[in-house]
Amino acid sequence: MNNSFQEISNIILNSDDILLYPHLNMDGDAMGSAAALCRALRNAGKNCYILIEDKVADNLAFLDKGYCTENADIIAEPDLSICIDCGDESRFPERAEKFRTSKKTICIDHHRTTKEFCDFNYIDPESAATAQLIYKLIKTMNIPVDKEIGEAIFAGITTDTGNFQYSNTTEETHRIVAELYEAGIDANKVSVEIYENNRIQRLMITSRILATLETLLDGKCALCYVTQEMLDETGAMMEETEGVVQQLRAISGVEVAVFLKEKDETTTKVSMRSKSYADVAKIAATLGGGGHVRAAGATINKPVCQAMELMKTKLIESLGE
Repeated sequence: MNNSFQEISNIILNSDDILLYPHLNMDGDAMGSAAALCRALRNAGKNCYILIEDKVADNLAFLDKGYCTENADIIAEPDLSICIDCGDESRFPERAEKFRTSKKTICIDHHRTTKEFCDFNYIDPESAATAQLIYKLIKTMNIPVDKEIGEAIFAGITTDTGNFQYSNTTEETHRIVAELYEAGIDANKVSVEIYENNRIQRLMITSRILATLETLLDGKCALCYVTQEMLDETGAMMEETEGVVQQLRAISGVEVAVFLKEKDETTTKVSMRSKSYADVAKIAATLGGGGHVRAAGATINKPVCQAMELMKTKLIESLGE
C-alpha cells in the first residue's frame, strides 16, 4: 500500500517547515539518511531539522552539520514530520507527541516488519538501506545530489550492507554508489570516519563483552551481553558496543548471533543477526520486536541474565530441529 515517490515528493515540496525523526540509537543508515534529506531540503529552501532525543555516535558525528537538535520547539508548528528508518512511534518515544502535532506525516523505511502508520508511506523491505530510498526520493524531487548529500547516502548504504558484504547488497546498491562517485564523494574519508575512529574504551568494552560469550546447538548460535556496570568500569558508551553482533556472526559455524544490552535493571535490548538461512525477524516478532530476515531486534522487559536465558530458549525452539 505504498504511496509513490512522486506523491511523497509533492507533499514534501509543498511543505515549508519539516522535522525529520530517525530512530533512537541512530546507526549509520538512520543518521546518513536523515542528514542527506535534511541537506537536500535545506538546499531546496525548506526550514528543516533532524529532531533527536539521544547523542549522535562519535563515528557518525561528522554527518551532523548543524542539522540535529533536541529542541522540539525549534519548529513550533511543523507542516510535515518524516520518520526515517523506523516504522512506529516506539522507536522515537520522547518525540512521538511532537510527531503527532504535524499537519501531515510520512514514513520512509526498509524494515520488513514496518506497517503503514503515517499519512503517506514508502516501505521497501527489499531495499538494502533506507539511504537508497532517500536517494531515490531526492532524485524524484529533482534536487541535485551534491558531495555532502552523496557522502551521507554512502554512509547509510555502507553501514547497512556491512561495507557491501551482507546478502542485502544488490546490483542496484552498486549502481547508486557509482552515481554517488559521480557526485564527487570521498568514500575513503567517510569509511575512515565510520570504521577507523574508535576510542580505546571501545576496545576495552568489546573485550569485556566477548568474555561473556556462550554458544548453543553445536556452535550454530552465539550469544553475549553488556551491562551498565561493564560500561561504567571501562568508561565506554553504549553506542560503542555497535558491531559486536556482527563479530559474533563472523565466527565460523555460527548461523545466529545474539547481543543483549542492559538498558536498566528491568529492561534489555536484543540485537540478532543471521548468516544464511535463519529468519531472525520471526524470532524477534515472538518478543514484540521486528526487523529483517537477517537482522532484527526486540526489547525484553527482564533483567539481562533472565533475558539471556529467554533468548536461549527461543533459539532452541527456532533452530533446534
